[in-house]
Amino acid sequence: MGTHGIGMTSARTHARMVERLREQGIRDEVVLSAMLAVPRHRFVDEALAIRAYDDVPLPIGHGQTISQPWVVARMTELARNGRELDGVLEIGTGCGYQTAVLSRLAKRVWTVERIGALVAKARRNLQALKCGNVALKHGDGSADLGEELSVDAIVVTAGATHVPTALLRHLKPGGRMVMPLSQPDEGERGVQHLTVIEAAPGGMREQRFDAVRFVPLLPGLA
Repeated sequence: MGTHGIGMTSARTHARMVERLREQGIRDEVVLSAMLAVPRHRFVDEALAIRAYDDVPLPIGHGQTISQPWVVARMTELARNGRELDGVLEIGTGCGYQTAVLSRLAKRVWTVERIGALVAKARRNLQALKCGNVALKHGDGSADLGEELSVDAIVVTAGATHVPTALLRHLKPGGRMVMPLSQPDEGERGVQHLTVIEAAPGGMREQRFDAVRFVPLLPGLA
């Protein structure tokens, strides 16, 4: 099969992936459009491209994975919450897939990745798709970024046992942080729930949603 044939097949399986997301309860049509606009097969190794539109996480090297499409869509839907997004901060760029989806919804995306080799991979992927509104940084997303960013949403793509409070100062009033968070009794069992922390008028408000499984949020650079 030539590359044209692969393209035709992936277009069909890509469209089917988006239909499946709709069936799985993703309601935000703007998010579904972004999921359809970003070719997931461009973010995985060629040997795995045939599985790119399956609803599974796939390895991207360095002990990391590209999240399953449903998780990417759900986190994006929770972060957007039906609003226009001006700026978004992403912690854990990985191969850049979630970043590319966010870049379709927000005017500006800042993204931080601690593993240098993945920074290089994500940069290539995002440049190939001409995601010109993304600023990518090699840094420690679990710590204070040392920048005066003010954003509508923060998406953390690694699991934690507590909210990284250093990041909350970047949220505008009414802004939302979405992250996989485990309660003290769940952490040992590897159970996390997608959690929304909202900068509400009376302080931070926390809501728990779907059960998920992510690699842990680690400090330092690699």
